[in-house]
Amino acid sequence: MLPDLILQFLLAGLTTGAVYALIALGFIAIYRASNILNLAQGEFVMLGGLTTVFLMTRCGFGYLPAALTAVAAVTLAGLVVQRAIIHPVRDEPVLIRIMITIGISFFLSGSAGLLFGTNPASLPPFIAAAPVRLPGGIRVDVQSIVILGATLLLLLLLFGFSRLTFMGRAMEAVSTDRYGADITGIPSDFIVLAAFGISAAVGAVAGICITPVFFTQYNAGGILALKGFAAAVIGGWGRYSGAVLGGLLLGVIEAVGIGFMPSGYRDALAFGTLMLILYLRPKGLLGSRALTEARK
Repeated sequence: MLPDLILQFLLAGLTTGAVYALIALGFIAIYRASNILNLAQGEFVMLGGLTTVFLMTRCGFGYLPAALTAVAAVTLAGLVVQRAIIHPVRDEPVLIRIMITIGISFFLSGSAGLLFGTNPASLPPFIAAAPVRLPGGIRVDVQSIVILGATLLLLLLLFGFSRLTFMGRAMEAVSTDRYGADITGIPSDFIVLAAFGISAAVGAVAGICITPVFFTQYNAGGILALKGFAAAVIGGWGRYSGAVLGGLLLGVIEAVGIGFMPSGYRDALAFGTLMLILYLRPKGLLGSRALTEARK
């Protein structure tokens, strides 16, 4: 029946949307501390998945050790990128910093192709269980539930971190007025470095979560970054809750759209939605207040 079919598309869209939300959370984590738009965020996602695959298939690691090692390795890569490449140009115009992150994206994807190969890779499911069956013949993969749970958990952790910890509040201060933060004794360079590490770790977790469901390969980061960025903008740029809302909405629109249209329209639907929402609400769905006010 048509309603059951639409519900199946909705559930599939929530899974895809949770992926976009995870990527968007990484974008926001960096932006809230440094006002930097890191277009290499998709490469951190790709590296998380491919590193885990490599450690399991080539090095004999178990699932959990491989995943934890991959997160640590990608976090280290984020720290190196910030300190070696982003930090020296921190006072340059915004456009130059954005172009540098594009260059980092190409460098990381090319390096991943040389190290991990160019073939698509996947991981086994975290939990080897049959899909959950709902009334109407609707099936929900356990891995989809894992992705949605990981998205919610990361949202809560990041929200609590930004509101309840000294470093989280320091990131807000550095983003608002970096020089004022320096005067008050907040180590802005360290705060921005930590933000890149957190963002890389979030990206790695996203990559590990999605690789059992969607194949990944060395050049997957570019489109993932664009979809994650679109999700963050749709929800309300600078807000963790907006990133999740925008990601879920984008995924649902894509899934329902390609359920009734050729799959080639998938990206057109995503970015068409972005343009429509920005036309109707330029600040995004949850962007009713200035970003310098209390962000949720």
